[in-house]
Amino acid sequence: MIPFNAPYSPPDSLANMKLAIESERLSGDGDFTELCSRRLEEINSMKHALLTTSCTHALELIALLLDIKPGDEVILPSFTFVSTANAFVLRGARPVFAEIRDDTFNIDERLLEALITPRTKAIVVVHYAGVACQMDKIMEISNRLGVPVIEDNAHGFGGTFQGSPLGSFGIASTLSFHETKNIQCGEGGALLLSDPDLNERAEMIREKGTNRSRFFRGQVDKYTWVEVGSSYLPSELLAAYLWGQLENMVQIQNRRMQIWDTYRLEIRDWTEKSGFGFQHVPDDCQQPAHLFALLAPDLETRSDFISHMLQNNVKAVFHYVPLHNSPMGASFGQRDLKITDSISERLVRLPLYPGLSEDQLSHVIDAVTKF
Repeated sequence: MIPFNAPYSPPDSLANMKLAIESERLSGDGDFTELCSRRLEEINSMKHALLTTSCTHALELIALLLDIKPGDEVILPSFTFVSTANAFVLRGARPVFAEIRDDTFNIDERLLEALITPRTKAIVVVHYAGVACQMDKIMEISNRLGVPVIEDNAHGFGGTFQGSPLGSFGIASTLSFHETKNIQCGEGGALLLSDPDLNERAEMIREKGTNRSRFFRGQVDKYTWVEVGSSYLPSELLAAYLWGQLENMVQIQNRRMQIWDTYRLEIRDWTEKSGFGFQHVPDDCQQPAHLFALLAPDLETRSDFISHMLQNNVKAVFHYVPLHNSPMGASFGQRDLKITDSISERLVRLPLYPGLSEDQLSHVIDAVTKF
């Protein structure tokens, strides 16, 4: 069986973990954390990067930074992972589920302004599959109406929009280093910020609400409890593993792009005959080959396709169940999101990971085109 995903472990990651163990410094904010943070700042063109234990925790951290309170509203797509909503719901906010586009599967910027009310405290965008949202139009709305934008960039690390890195447009962005992501350490994430004032508070929230980081930099003679916080700091073992991935990012991305490009080229003729389609990638977007999605004509055809692939020893999978249709999501008020529902019922993903061999890739393509 060819799995949907298989984590890639370069030798550097294992060697770095050995170095971390030998250093006898396993708690967070050590040398490997520093290396990773600086590299993330370079790649994302952001002033400050803080490693976290997950993308979920990075989102929770930004919710605390923005002082989200009960009664506030946060606009986000329904077609996303539950963490995008949970981070703000935990603070008492109401998620306002937005419709997505039927071409890129991203939040529809044309419908965004109508959702903004005096209670709106943030707009959260998700770059699905690493294909950029229309950030120029979204930021124009944000700047004109004074509503901050947060980029949930779990899919988009390494992608760009109009030449600028995804994650560099809003006041903050988050990354995921879950084992399914391009660059991973099993479980992990990062918060990226452009505002120095937010960074100082973020450091404290991440360190249980204390000014411990300032103490270690010699800025205060002792550290103490300053504000509400939690423990969002990953260990040096995770940072050491992640640094090995970042050191090999060019090779990892090149292989993923080779696979993505091969799928697109070899399956194109079949899609024209079968009624399947591709996610649209606009010319001004560079996507990082996070995933390869096909769009079936309908739910029944997608189910038949997934069964066909399993019979051919290939694991192809669907993706998000829209949040507005979930029991928890429905409790915030059901919205009529026809495009979101349609995309969710029809989307299917093919295996894509650096360890996928040429023989396996050919097998997947052969199985697809025989359907």
